Amino acid sequence: METRLPAPSVVVLIGPSGSGKTTWAAANFQSTEIVSSDELRSRVGIDESDQRASTAAFELLDRIVTERMSRGLTTVVDTLGYDSESRRHWVQLAHDNGIPIYAMAFPTPLKECLRRNSTRKRPLPIAVIKKQASRFQEVFDTLGDEGFDGIHSEAPVRLVVPQMTAEDSQQPASPPEGHSFGLLLSRFNWGKENNLDEDLKSIAIRAEAAGFRDIWLMDHFRQIPQVGQPWEDIPEVYTALSFMAAHTSNIRLGALVSSATHRHPAVLGQMIATLDVLSGGRANCGIGIGWDQKEHIGYGIEFPDVATRYDVLEDTLQILPLLWGKGSPAFEGKVFTASDLTCYPRPVQEKVPILIGGSGEKRTLSLVARYGDAANLFGKPPVVAHKVDVLRRHCVEMERDPDEVEIGHLVTAMVAPDDATLRSHIGQLRARSQSVEQYAATNSAGLAVDLAELFRSYQDAGTSHSVVALPNVHLEGSIEAFAEVVAAFGGSAGSSRKPL
Repeated sequence: METRLPAPSVVVLIGPSGSGKTTWAAANFQSTEIVSSDELRSRVGIDESDQRASTAAFELLDRIVTERMSRGLTTVVDTLGYDSESRRHWVQLAHDNGIPIYAMAFPTPLKECLRRNSTRKRPLPIAVIKKQASRFQEVFDTLGDEGFDGIHSEAPVRLVVPQMTAEDSQQPASPPEGHSFGLLLSRFNWGKENNLDEDLKSIAIRAEAAGFRDIWLMDHFRQIPQVGQPWEDIPEVYTALSFMAAHTSNIRLGALVSSATHRHPAVLGQMIATLDVLSGGRANCGIGIGWDQKEHIGYGIEFPDVATRYDVLEDTLQILPLLWGKGSPAFEGKVFTASDLTCYPRPVQEKVPILIGGSGEKRTLSLVARYGDAANLFGKPPVVAHKVDVLRRHCVEMERDPDEVEIGHLVTAMVAPDDATLRSHIGQLRARSQSVEQYAATNSAGLAVDLAELFRSYQDAGTSHSVVALPNVHLEGSIEAFAEVVAAFGGSAGSSRKPL
């Protein structure tokens, strides 16, 4: 059975010569992650069998291991592993740096160790192998008292982002069903020029086929600093959504989220109604108070104080259903006044779902409870769980059934069909100063089985929908690999049409 360890980790190999430690390490880790006493002995001596170079080799090994731990890098210590003082030193060093450390034992039969030793160019004396093998059980029995975070016997290992690791380090159980997924496109610098139309078309078709329920674009007039540079392409949201609607038939479409300060509510309402008509009833309305002051100032758009922006949002939340409904009602709110709220064409949907972005506990979640069909929360699962509890309390106070509000969250995640592809994608996207593990942790990168564990934790926190930003969305197989995650939660291609 595969053993799942959090990344980064330190793994100390324990076993006699010929037990297979070096072969196992090469099969499960990158060469740059392995620190081998034999290899270092060959660097500072004649070759790896030069025992006179052992002292210098181990001094160098300890320096390398210490430096790697201080930088938070996965490290495999490939030595005999029999020296208890060295093991305790590595355990303490790992814990001082906040890195879990594991012992990997190799209880290989003596006969097999001798056979492997005989195939070496310079075999060790048989007496040496026999002595090492005879001590193995004695060494193994002491490991439990040395502070290792786990002790394993030789088995395939895969490193995963810590939040995707089950507590028992084994394969997670099958996730519960009933969790849906959306895809957020936030960055469009995909290394191509003048291919935005083909790229958006391709991604929309592939996302629908993969079973994503909805696709979302940011509503900004220039790229935001958290995502990229201001001169990068970022298409006008409702034009782009309408374009993607023309090339799909089931997937829902929306902005995550439109700032209520960007447009008059009547303009926003007309745009969303038109998207709904052109898509055959697949529009979502995502809206929030807005936050990008520099963007507003740069384009000469008024950016009121927080309290006023909340008033603008609340007026908009009241105006939109009136605009999309029957008749031509008047409206008088805190900011806006209208005598004739008329919208033609009207939306195809009887009720366009409204998602309210943000996690502010006092005002935002109160507005979600009063006006929203869905929330879009931020943070790790424990934070989201707290926000869910706050939202539910707001609903109860307003005598609304909390289950009427879909609770979603936004997360960056990367998935690939296999470890080699995952490392290849990370290699193309990570900064030079960022390790694979650091990038994986920041972007929740893993295989489908790992992502299922992550989304299980969000579902346990009270969410039923995840909007995912895939950093590798433009790379071959990325969206298709996510289809495995969708399927794990009971979704499938063609199931994306259901509303919020």
